[in-house]
Amino acid sequence: MMIAYKPEELERIDETVKRNDIRFIRLQFSDIIGSAKQITIPVDYWDDAVSHGVWFDGSAVEGFARVAESDMYLKPDLDTFTVIPWEMDLSTARVICDVHTPDGAPFEGDPRQVLKRQLARAANLGLDYYVGPELEFFLFKVHPNGELLPLRPHDEAGYFDISTDLAHSVRRQMVDALTAMGINVEASHHEVAAGQSEIDFRYGPALTTADSAITFRTTVKAVAQKNGLHCTFMPKPVAGINGSGMHIHQSLWQRGGSDTAMYDADSEYGLSETALRFIAGQLVHAKGIAPILAPLVNSYKRLVPGYEAPVYISWGRTNRSALIRIPRVSTGRHKSTRCELRCPDPSCNPYLAFAVMLAAGLDGIENKMTPPLPAEEDLYHMDNLRAGLETLPGDLGDALDELKQDEVIQDALGQHVYERFIEAKQQEWQDYQRYVTQWELDRYLKVY
Repeated sequence: MMIAYKPEELERIDETVKRNDIRFIRLQFSDIIGSAKQITIPVDYWDDAVSHGVWFDGSAVEGFARVAESDMYLKPDLDTFTVIPWEMDLSTARVICDVHTPDGAPFEGDPRQVLKRQLARAANLGLDYYVGPELEFFLFKVHPNGELLPLRPHDEAGYFDISTDLAHSVRRQMVDALTAMGINVEASHHEVAAGQSEIDFRYGPALTTADSAITFRTTVKAVAQKNGLHCTFMPKPVAGINGSGMHIHQSLWQRGGSDTAMYDADSEYGLSETALRFIAGQLVHAKGIAPILAPLVNSYKRLVPGYEAPVYISWGRTNRSALIRIPRVSTGRHKSTRCELRCPDPSCNPYLAFAVMLAAGLDGIENKMTPPLPAEEDLYHMDNLRAGLETLPGDLGDALDELKQDEVIQDALGQHVYERFIEAKQQEWQDYQRYVTQWELDRYLKVY
């Protein structure tokens, strides 16, 4: 088995290795839950890795394979090769890999492969899929001995604050590290809740952006740790305040071209028929994709009324309470026409999230779906009796039940990922149902 790369690609990597005196290379991939996994090799074995791949035991990775079918190998994607800026003392680089089976075929359980399949489906329709995520996170104080203090936010600042924003310097370090890793950061600021921040990076092709999202989480956590802080992408770490979301801006482009497939000057909302059908598909499958986009028990503590998270399955222009928002576009900038999905949170696997979002939208296009009338009123304060508006699942158990009924999303994930994901998340939900929480003790112990 020989892996073929272009000579100029190999030469570029060799120059980077020599220029930075690289001693170790991390080969990174993702399990189905979205956790970054890696195998580190000395640089002396790099030539062998790019020629033959690196073998590993797939049975040891969440959702990958059983013991009897465990042999797999990693194929580096040289476009993702980059030096790790916070490990310069060890001169380490990182490259993201695709997972392959012993016969050389892409492994169907590789989340990166799941996204690639949907991107190929879009390409067959003459479309490219671009996304731009906005990742929110909390910074908590850590005891000098390394233990996490009882949820003490790093600061008491609020939205866009400056004077009380102690995380300002930390975010600048994060932006510098992300930039060094090849991520084009567009903005960073303090978010609504105390200790909460947001960093946004430039939109791009979905596969590249998914790679960047995984890199983002590992980079931000590493920088926080160097500053004696704990960074968490847990959706709702503190009750009574806003949770962390990962709003995702989406746009479709003419395949290989330079023009958007989202815009129509004659449409009331400036949206093309393709865009409207795409939105309709995502609304139809909103419940089925929920456990992929909001995959934790804790995710559904965020998706409740009153904390700027969407609850109703709706869409609207500039309406931040809607599930899908259509941002306004400046005159002469029609190429920035896009739709923003607001229910995902930063704990999700970005490869699977982008894959099911695209699959839902493409189903709308292929079946010529029509979205319902837009909802322009503030939905945060609506009651549950509002006619015509359904809600997202109320907990992870309900969300998994919805996925079990959505064959379109199951097909998008593929049988392997679908079955392993359901198995892992069903266990998580059952563990939670059996657990006695502090709330129950506080509420019932003395009364009953």
